[in-house]
Amino acid sequence: MGLADNLRASAEAGLAKATEVANTGQAKLDAVQAKRRADGLLHDLGAAVWAERCARVTEADNAKRVDRIAEDLERYESDYGALPS
Repeated sequence: MGLADNLRASAEAGLAKATEVANTGQAKLDAVQAKRRADGLLHDLGAAVWAERCARVTEADNAKRVDRIAEDLERYESDYGALPS
């Protein structure tokens, strides 16, 4: 095997490793972003329940908001698994 073949093989191995690292990093970034989204949805749900409990809004006024948040959380769980209790 000549020098050019050795360099090509090394470059291909380096590229494969770089691609693997990039994919792993992207997967971690996606997971963190999804977790932040779920945390935000849970916060919004808690705020909606608290506003209703404190009589700042009526249940009827709050129902669409709570339903939308619940649908988003159900979508999250179907994509990423159950939220921690």
